[in-house]
Amino acid sequence: MSAAGLPVCLTRPPKLVLHPPPVSKSDIKPIPGLGHCCRKTTKKQARKGKTPEEVVKRYLQKVRNPPEEGPGVSGVSRGESVGRLVTCGHQYHLQCLVAMYNNGNKDGSLQCPTCKTIYGVKTGNQPPGKMEYHVIPHSLPGHPDCRTIRIIYNIPPGIQGPEHPNPGKPFTARGFPRHCYLPDSEKGRKVLRLLLVAWDRRLIFSVGTSSTTGESDTVIWNEVHHKTEFGSNLTGHGHPDPGHLDNVLEELRAQGITEEESLQRE
Repeated sequence: MSAAGLPVCLTRPPKLVLHPPPVSKSDIKPIPGLGHCCRKTTKKQARKGKTPEEVVKRYLQKVRNPPEEGPGVSGVSRGESVGRLVTCGHQYHLQCLVAMYNNGNKDGSLQCPTCKTIYGVKTGNQPPGKMEYHVIPHSLPGHPDCRTIRIIYNIPPGIQGPEHPNPGKPFTARGFPRHCYLPDSEKGRKVLRLLLVAWDRRLIFSVGTSSTTGESDTVIWNEVHHKTEFGSNLTGHGHPDPGHLDNVLEELRAQGITEEESLQRE
C-alpha cells in the first residue's frame, strides 16, 4: 500500500531473452527443402584473366559524343573515353570506373556510383567461417503458429588478406558464435535461402571498425540485419517485428541477391 492507502502496482522490468530454452539434439531438425545444415567459406581465391579495364568495358556502351553536362552525366568532358552503363544509363569516364573498380573487391562486378545498380556478381571480404542452420521446436514472439529457424555463425580471428583494410594485420572476431533467429515460415525459409547465397558470396560479415565499440580491424555485420534476441526485443534485435523479413529482403536485393538467385542454386 502507498502512504495514501492506495494499492501500489509492482511491475517487473522486461527481461532480455537472448536464447531459447534448452533443445536436445533429437529435437533439432533440418530445414524443409534444404538438404544440408552447414555451409563453410574459405579464403578468397585470386581471380585471374581479365584486366580491370576489360571488366569495366564489359558493362559499358561507348559514348561517341558525350555531353559536357546533363541528366545522368557525371563529370564528363569531351576528348576523354566515356561510357554509358548498359542497364541504368549513367555515364562516366572509363578511367574513373577503372579506378573505382581497383579500389573495390576486384571480383568482376561493378556497382553504379549513382543508383547502386550492380553489374555482375558482387562479392565481399567476409573472413573464412561456418554457417549452421536448423529448426528448433520453439516459437518466436509474434510467430506462435510456427517453429524457429536458428542460424549459428562462427568466424575465428585471423590475419587480414589483400581484400581487407590492413593486409597482413590480425583481425579480431568478437561475440562468436552468433545465434540468429527466423520464423520457420514460407517467407522465413525464403530469407534463409537468400542468406545462404549472401554467405557464399561473403557478404554477411566484413572486416572494419565496430560501430558499437569503436574497435578497428574486427569482424562486423555487413548491412544485412539479423535478429539475435530469441524471446524479447529490448535491443531492437528481436521479435516481434512485423517488417523484419521484408526489410532483410530489401537489404539482400541491394547486395544483388534476389529470389531468382536462390532458385538457380537449388
